[in-house]
Amino acid sequence: MANKAALSGGPADLPERIVPLDTSDDDLKIPHRGGYEHFKATARHQDGPEGRLPVYEWWERTEIAE
Repeated sequence: MANKAALSGGPADLPERIVPLDTSDDDLKIPHRGGYEHFKATARHQDGPEGRLPVYEWWERTEIAE
């Protein structure tokens, strides 16, 4: 089973709050509305239907250059 992470914060209209996670990722970059939402690892965990997941918290957005 692939590792997953729970996302906290960021845009309310993100399509997914549980996302695949490469175990080496300290930061996640999620494509969204012509840019990227950036999430950083925290020390927190969230329990839910997917099991106990690390929580990544939103910290910035960058735009995709056209």
